[in-house]
Amino acid sequence: MGDTGTADTWAAFEAAEPDLAATVRERFGQFTHHALATLRKDGSPRLSGIEAGFRFDELWLGMMPNSRKALDLRRDPRLSLLANPGAGTDMGGGDVRISGRAVEVTDAETVARYVEAAGEPQPFHLFRIELTEVVRTYVDGEQLVVRTWAPGRPARTLRRGNDDSPPTQDPN
Repeated sequence: MGDTGTADTWAAFEAAEPDLAATVRERFGQFTHHALATLRKDGSPRLSGIEAGFRFDELWLGMMPNSRKALDLRRDPRLSLLANPGAGTDMGGGDVRISGRAVEVTDAETVARYVEAAGEPQPFHLFRIELTEVVRTYVDGEQLVVRTWAPGRPARTLRRGNDDSPPTQDPN
């Protein structure tokens, strides 16, 4: 699920790649519900609906108490989060995916601050996301464009046509 072993906060990503971060935020802001991939106890994937929120320079996930996805993340924090692609085949500006690790936050002060900002019903599990990869995929004319970022390296952009030619990389 994109776990490279190195993770970063949303704020660090936003500072490193402000344009890509703005696009990702905008895509997640278009819809309330998104898709979260977690790992079951047996290692198989689980796909669940989720709301994601950007607050306090972090990306957050709130979940019902003892939901399967929360229990999955407590056991194995690796995840992928896909922005809702929207209706039909339009994709509203591209396909955006974040991979990372969920860090459960339980300290009362942070939870209370989050509840006040988000209006989250209690009780709930609160997770802060540490990013390991951010990917935006979109169509530009006749090319498929994939822009990726991972901690410790600048974003890179790959383009490929609708043939068997190898992809090309844009200069940074």
